[in-house]
Amino acid sequence: MNKKSNTITLIIAIIAFCFSAVTFLHVKTVKKDILTAISEQSAQWEAAMATKTEHPANSDNADNLANSTQTEDIQYVLYLGTNDKDTNIPVFSPEESRKKAEEILVRFLGGFTISEAQGGWKDEGVIYREYTLIIYLSDTTLQKIHEVCDELIKTFNQSSVLIQANKTQTEFYSGI
Repeated sequence: MNKKSNTITLIIAIIAFCFSAVTFLHVKTVKKDILTAISEQSAQWEAAMATKTEHPANSDNADNLANSTQTEDIQYVLYLGTNDKDTNIPVFSPEESRKKAEEILVRFLGGFTISEAQGGWKDEGVIYREYTLIIYLSDTTLQKIHEVCDELIKTFNQSSVLIQANKTQTEFYSGI
């Protein structure tokens, strides 16, 4: 497949995922249980992170990775819808939304990655769509993530921000 096909496939996958996540979280009785489980799992992961272990580079590549190490990490992924929770109208243009989110992230964190997506959900037979920012964060704590989300919720007038906590292996590779 060419690059354009790969990009389109990735965008469709992200949209499908966002649609599923937003629809799933919209069910209020399930939403509370999910957020509680994520919080408990994040607390367990943070406790494990207090005893981070570094893993030596794969011995097969020892010559190329002599100075490289991998560390266990938690990658937090935030899904921020940009439609106002009360009116379902975009709070800002896509460009303004990204800029406002970046200003908040810079104020609270050392680094971030943002992807753009189109999210959607169905409520009482009506299909809603919104511009969504997907924010990837590492090397931080759940407490700091909650501080960021509090500010995002206030700025974008959201009812919530979806937070995923994914256990990962992180390596900052700096060459030979």
